[in-house]
Amino acid sequence: MQIDEEIQGKFEDDYHRAVVNLNYTYGWLNNLLRYQFEQYNLTSQQFNILRILRGQYPQPATVNLLKDRMIDKMSDASRIVDRLVQKGLVSRCTNNKDRRAVDIRISEDGLATLCKMDKEVKTSDIVKDHLSESEAALLSSLLDKMRG
Repeated sequence: MQIDEEIQGKFEDDYHRAVVNLNYTYGWLNNLLRYQFEQYNLTSQQFNILRILRGQYPQPATVNLLKDRMIDKMSDASRIVDRLVQKGLVSRCTNNKDRRAVDIRISEDGLATLCKMDKEVKTSDIVKDHLSESEAALLSSLLDKMRG
């Protein structure tokens, strides 16, 4: 369905239509992913941090590194890490070189949760169901160009 029909909106021009469409599609995608993450008692931000930490593994990360790499830059990374620690999915420990710094590392339970999610949550299927591989590449390229 076209964005015009979805929200019954009138647009100033195609640029305005594109911005509204991006924002609307972001919400649509977020809702689909939220349902999948809720099955694991995770938010999308928590999932994002777990993925970053798995990419760092076995090396630890700092809160600043997590903030830099997070998709949602407005998230409170420290608070999200606290929740993941409570769930036993990550651990915090004092940095040996700088006692003021805190190292954050994904736990075995965190790795196991992501491994299970890798098999069950196929986020790329959302795009595969609607776009060909070449269309997905073009979309990604256009989004990169827009942020350029």
